[in-house]
Amino acid sequence: MKIAVIGAGKWGQALYSALKINNDCIISSRTKRDIEGFVELDKALECDYLLFSISTQKTHEFLRSNFKAKNQKILVASKGIDTISGEFLHEIYSKFAPSENLAFLSGPSFASEVIQGLPCALVISSKNDELAQIWASTFPSFIKPYISYDVIGAEICGAYKNVIAIAGGVCAGLGLGQNARASLISRGLVEMARFGEHFGAKSDTFLGLSGAGDLFLTASSELSRNYRVGLGLASGFSLDEILAQIGEVAEGVATAYAITKIAQQKAIYTPIASQVVDMLGGKDAKEALKDLLKRR
Repeated sequence: MKIAVIGAGKWGQALYSALKINNDCIISSRTKRDIEGFVELDKALECDYLLFSISTQKTHEFLRSNFKAKNQKILVASKGIDTISGEFLHEIYSKFAPSENLAFLSGPSFASEVIQGLPCALVISSKNDELAQIWASTFPSFIKPYISYDVIGAEICGAYKNVIAIAGGVCAGLGLGQNARASLISRGLVEMARFGEHFGAKSDTFLGLSGAGDLFLTASSELSRNYRVGLGLASGFSLDEILAQIGEVAEGVATAYAITKIAQQKAIYTPIASQVVDMLGGKDAKEALKDLLKRR
């Protein structure tokens, strides 16, 4: 199968390295990269099967400027919520392609381990079972794909866990111990599920790979960019300093603002996300965690 990966960041390159094992695979982005398999963007977008791994905050503009619908079958590997519009990724992509042509990738997966060929399990969510099965067949043997129909649940899990990961990094950076971190992550899972329930997500999704699996991974490892944001906040660095040091997009930052904006509009209780936003805005990390622990 001919597949084009759109987005040549670490995650895009990791997925390219995995998909090229069993498929004719190319990779592209708006910025030219000197990497294996790279082609011009126009050529990549001519493929019938497209995997998008681009920043959520840049997705709408990228599609508006570059994408032309030709019945392509799309797998979205990005995670997050658009800060300006409050839209989920399936809502953004549905403006440019039919919903039956869309699938979404989620689950616990660090790019560095995928590139090494280390085993993992991922979830492909789509309203179109046939499309999900096709995409599942493209992955190599070290990646076990599962199929789900809960698109909104998988999206919320993938976006929200990055916010909880920032809080997890703060907890670790402050030296609060394993008990506190376990408490934070478990309450974070409850918060994610409560937010998802409002949008009709299935509760089982939050207990599976897309939810608990990805959350446990991302909120407890320095391989996570969002976790490292939390470590930086705990050390007293400004957000600009932290992001400059990381040198990559940490989707949890923008997503935290999007979640709290939606939560205020829809009266959803999101205490951890709210404190993360406060810390990103300059609130002392110790005070934020103290205020969080006071909540009932």
